[in-house]
Amino acid sequence: MQKPTYKDLLDAGVHFGHLKKKWNPKMAPYIFMERKGIHVIDLNRTLEGMDRAAKAMKQIAKSGRKVMFVATKKQARDIVAEAARSVGMPYVTERWLGGMMTNFATIRRSIKKLLNIDRMLQDGSLTSVTKKERLTLTRERNKLEKVLGGIANLNRLPAAIFIVDIHHEHIAVAEAHKLGIKTFAIVDTNSDPNQVDYAIPGNDDASKSIAIITKYLTDAIQEGLEERRLAKPEKGEA
Repeated sequence: MQKPTYKDLLDAGVHFGHLKKKWNPKMAPYIFMERKGIHVIDLNRTLEGMDRAAKAMKQIAKSGRKVMFVATKKQARDIVAEAARSVGMPYVTERWLGGMMTNFATIRRSIKKLLNIDRMLQDGSLTSVTKKERLTLTRERNKLEKVLGGIANLNRLPAAIFIVDIHHEHIAVAEAHKLGIKTFAIVDTNSDPNQVDYAIPGNDDASKSIAIITKYLTDAIQEGLEERRLAKPEKGEA
């Protein structure tokens, strides 16, 4: 697992915070200085946060549990969805539906509906329906897929969630708290780092910054999955 250097983070603009007037005073320990009215994040603290988060995520993956990736901001969506898919983790990048975790049974019913429509459209059991009905089903399927596709294989609540911008995803943070689910997040200077268990101080607006931090955490998950695979006895050995 290749850890980004201080310079890598600098080049990706991870150190750029928000305007001073938008800051959350609880971020003070993570702020290096102010330049031209903008807060500059202390990248040494970012590296520490990344390390702590990576170690914990690796253990979660190694134990066979799931980390749900959450990022509905335009500049984070594709990066986060791709990262989550690369390690087989659930993700929400379209819209956080209120109750996505606190009302998981209802969400599971919608997922079941999505999977049923999928099956019907694929296995030819719809031969008797009209073109119009098929079109309606396809539309419904696409709508459900857009919002729930990233969690279609999630059969139980995740052990943790990783969030880009806790300010933007405050409902997800609140639901995780309610359920005692571990929270990991990129936290910018306008947010309260005490809202999450593992805060990574960093620019949560620039795609390069989001990508470099997300990749490091995804690599850690990959390592955990790999160690889990190697620790399992092959079938027939046990």
